[in-house]
Amino acid sequence: MSAQSLASRAAGGVLRVFLILAGLFWLVPTLGLLISSFLSPTGLNEGGWWQALSAPSRLTADNYQRLLADDTITGSLLSTVAIAVPATLLVLALGAFAGYAFAWLEFPGRDWLFLIVVGLLVVPVQVALIPVSELFGSIGLFETTAGVVLFHTAFGLPFAVFLLRNFFAEIPRELLEAARLDGAGELRLFARVVLPLGGPAIASLGIFQFLWVWNDMLVALVFADSANPPITVALQQQVRQFGNNIDVLAPGAFLSMLVPLVVFFAFQRQFVSGVMAGAIK
Repeated sequence: MSAQSLASRAAGGVLRVFLILAGLFWLVPTLGLLISSFLSPTGLNEGGWWQALSAPSRLTADNYQRLLADDTITGSLLSTVAIAVPATLLVLALGAFAGYAFAWLEFPGRDWLFLIVVGLLVVPVQVALIPVSELFGSIGLFETTAGVVLFHTAFGLPFAVFLLRNFFAEIPRELLEAARLDGAGELRLFARVVLPLGGPAIASLGIFQFLWVWNDMLVALVFADSANPPITVALQQQVRQFGNNIDVLAPGAFLSMLVPLVVFFAFQRQFVSGVMAGAIK
């Protein structure tokens, strides 16, 4: 084995060790929050979370039991699901239809409309809070779940259309023409050919949209029902009521993280496929 090959292998091993150490270091705050969620208030006041590493008997599930017994927290989790799921499905459905139309259908002003959609990507959410609040107040959607879903759908669509249009445009024209020659209409062509081929991109978009809506607090704080807020707002209200109450915030944070983690790992293969396909194209 040549000296150059040995040096290359050594460099690769050093890089691998560095990346592993960097990943472990990155996970330290999350590990600390996880351990803190299983420590009693007294145990937290006596020292840092690392004390549980030497004394595992200090760990207890009482924090989670008290949190799950709180109707505000359990209701906020259901409210978050009621917002995140429709907002994600609407963005995927409308974005897929619009992306296909911009990619393969000919209609007047198509390119200009697509440029307008791309331009909407630069509009920050904060700019729309006041005018949309006035609009929702006039039509009865302010402080409703439907209002939050519509807001997230509207701001998620430009990126969805941009992403899916570019992905669908890479489908070989010959494949679509062959399906048309076999008698497939546009809807059948979209459902039987385009959607299966665009599955990885749609799955990746769904993960991003779901995580963004689930973890959002600004829009929920402004538009959601204050009597039944999403989990992010409910946790923020716990801070306001009890101060920096880590025995409430730590288990609440991990409960709010559980669903996004399940979604990500459930669609991890499709997510990686979508990213790789986009990179190759």
